[in-house]
Amino acid sequence: MAKPLNIGMIGYGFMGRAHSNAYCKVSNFFDLEYEPVLKAACARNEENIKAFADNWGYESVETDWRKLVARDDIDAVDICVPNNLHKEMAIECAKQGKAILCEKPIAMDVAEGEEMCKAVEDAGVANMVWYNYRRVPAVTMAKQLIDEGRLGRIFHYRANFLQDWTIADDLPQGGAALWRLDAAAAGSGVTGDLLAHCIDTAIWLNGGISDVTAMTETFIKERTHSLTGKKQPVLIDDACTFMCHFENGSLGLFESTRYARGHKALYTLEINGENASIKWDLHDLHRLEYFDHSDEGKMRGWRSIHVTDHGGEHPYMDKWWVPGLQIGYEHSFVHQVADFLAGYAQGEAVSPTFRDALETQRVCDAVLQSAESKQWENV
Repeated sequence: MAKPLNIGMIGYGFMGRAHSNAYCKVSNFFDLEYEPVLKAACARNEENIKAFADNWGYESVETDWRKLVARDDIDAVDICVPNNLHKEMAIECAKQGKAILCEKPIAMDVAEGEEMCKAVEDAGVANMVWYNYRRVPAVTMAKQLIDEGRLGRIFHYRANFLQDWTIADDLPQGGAALWRLDAAAAGSGVTGDLLAHCIDTAIWLNGGISDVTAMTETFIKERTHSLTGKKQPVLIDDACTFMCHFENGSLGLFESTRYARGHKALYTLEINGENASIKWDLHDLHRLEYFDHSDEGKMRGWRSIHVTDHGGEHPYMDKWWVPGLQIGYEHSFVHQVADFLAGYAQGEAVSPTFRDALETQRVCDAVLQSAESKQWENV
């Protein structure tokens, strides 16, 4: 029988639901030594957190996160709150000896991230950051192909993450729903929210980034703040584009915006190597596009690999349905929980750890610094 791992959830928004769903489903599909138990959910609004807890099956609620973290019956804390709250909560969790699963980006900036890394490493607690796109089977398969050397020397890495939900002059900033538009809560705009995902995946697939040159833009300069009712300057970046050098000598091109009309969540990446190339699109997340120059000339071209096979050939898919039946976005979180629990049982770190996520934060900080200085900046 699996051992219980009692989960304390802080937050109840989009990510709180995505993570809770993963905790609920993982033991149905993965044979693991530990099974998540939804022990307590926490938020300041008692009515809202009670409704959330009842819906997902949490045994109890708290309205003070410090009380949740101090509870003896909590083994792991999931931090699903705005970015400006990550550091204080994570450091307290580490002091209390709790395992920590933290939403991305890890912190508001590198300095905060360093404090968080030191806290969890000094305490020796298990820790992980929710960069879930690594666990999409097609992206995991891309990692396998690269590590096998199939692409050869890498020349180019390009990625974009495009949305359009902020194209409105009357959209406010701040508050529970729109904290991502408030620099005091989010730290940055698309750089920390969207490009952080692209950067984490890029570092995982292609190695470290050495330097960057970037430009950002804030298209609507003032918005009414939800909490004060007053017009305030918008200090987050609505759009960001940057170029970079990877440590392996390849070149990178990244773009993100919330002003690409017609795109709700277009995340794509392409990697070009000496021998082969790879493309992936979140809108068709179960497919990996692959071009192999060694194919016979008359048959050479892009192939679409339907990443749904069993037998260990396609990552994670032996846990789900029969070959040919695809899975979706929510399964990436299930896979991340499964990997975390497997590592937890063995006392092994599971990437991305806080230290891994700090590398992404270093790139984000360098990108924002470059946009301000209008110069190349080292990471």
